[in-house]
Amino acid sequence: MNFFKYLWTRYHPNYVRALIYMLQANEYYPFEYMAWYHRTNDFYNIEERKHLVYTLKAILLSAFAWISLVWSFASSAIFIYWSQVPGIVAAIAGFILAPFIVPYTLFLLIVFLNALQKPVEAVIVSRAKAKLKRHKAIKIAVAGSFGKTTMREILKTVLSQGKRVAAPGGSHNTPLAIARFVKTLAGDEEVLVFEFGEYYPGDIKKLCNFVEPNWGVITGVNEAHLERFGSLEKAAKTIYELVDYLKAKSGSFSKGSLQQEILGYVNAEGTYQPPRDPSSFVYYDKRGTPSWEVTTVESSVNGLIIGFAYNGEHYQMRSRLLGVHNVGPIAAAADIASRLGLSPEQIGMGVGQTKPYEHRMQPNLDGGVTWIDDSYNGNPDGAAAAIAFLKSLEGSRRWYVTPGLVEMGSRKEEIHREMGKKLAEAKIEKVVLIKNSVTPYIEEGLKAAGYAGEILWYDFGPTAFNALPKMTVAGDVVLLQNDWPDQYE
Repeated sequence: MNFFKYLWTRYHPNYVRALIYMLQANEYYPFEYMAWYHRTNDFYNIEERKHLVYTLKAILLSAFAWISLVWSFASSAIFIYWSQVPGIVAAIAGFILAPFIVPYTLFLLIVFLNALQKPVEAVIVSRAKAKLKRHKAIKIAVAGSFGKTTMREILKTVLSQGKRVAAPGGSHNTPLAIARFVKTLAGDEEVLVFEFGEYYPGDIKKLCNFVEPNWGVITGVNEAHLERFGSLEKAAKTIYELVDYLKAKSGSFSKGSLQQEILGYVNAEGTYQPPRDPSSFVYYDKRGTPSWEVTTVESSVNGLIIGFAYNGEHYQMRSRLLGVHNVGPIAAAADIASRLGLSPEQIGMGVGQTKPYEHRMQPNLDGGVTWIDDSYNGNPDGAAAAIAFLKSLEGSRRWYVTPGLVEMGSRKEEIHREMGKKLAEAKIEKVVLIKNSVTPYIEEGLKAAGYAGEILWYDFGPTAFNALPKMTVAGDVVLLQNDWPDQYE
């Protein structure tokens, strides 16, 4: 550690801005913010990938931080002066101590504000819950370590061909975000699709009690957020709280003409696979579902062409989604749609409208180079799917750009070495690594697997992104895998 840098960056004018930025980046979770503060030595180059957004909350916290800084300086100096220390020495000591006090005053303020905010949020959620309880729509909940947003959007797009469907936008998967969405409902919707976010044990159970879903979709369980949960088993237990809820409520489900034959859908390709229950759940994968069997798949940078066998008939459907890992979710959506009364023709039209969603295998053609933005895909299954997609492409020089994956906990070395091994086996011509705490393990995996391509290193993501257009040529395919938030090492 550079002790001089450790000290002087706390006295730089950007110090307060850095603290507020990290509070914002950690979604104002006080303990995550303090964990970042204690492991950070350089507060000067904090906003490398994103920047502070001056919301009203950020402005008020910035004002408080500056007032706290002045107060810390003054109170420390006065206290030291009263201890019979000469005034000039007391002033210097107060100046030295003040920047070390401010982070803790911000921590205490956020804890206090969060405590005040909880009763208000509870009222908002309670009102939304009452509105949802009166709503006659079929409610479908999507939970899992990965692929939730894509699954939600596929369902919304396909089901909209025959039903009035609504779903929250973005990654709005917390109680408060869902409550705000519920407030916008007209009341005549026939299907509501919700994405359930899991951050801590019990989160999915709380969302189930709030939304009261009729059906559920488990997109899979892997090491995403392993750092928070501690083990894959704890993460799985939290996600499968949706299954527990559906089983407990199964006797009371009845929505109009819908016969509750099954409770939900489970991705059979997830890392964690509990004992199967085919009497209550439909299992889906690249081969489809028992009712919607996948017969053929063609994958390219233009999307997918999928052949289905359903009720003795054959159907060919096109989707602009990239990668065969999307075949299973599309099949599950087709199965759900048919159970809700949509015809194969309607389902085919819906599948035809599915397309890559923002920052999730999202292609863009520029100067003959295909750029694929997969920056919101930061889990092992997503990375493996992206690498498999690149491997399937022929006749193109392929680039894989990544800073690695965050929150992999105790398995970070193993997971990143495996990424390197997969890249070597796929014979990706160019691997661009952004320097941080995990990318050396990717390099180790590449070398251990006898990688014959070129490894390029960059200190920062923006530097690599600015350099790539000058190194690529028409026909190249560049995949940008995951973003590395500034709050991680």
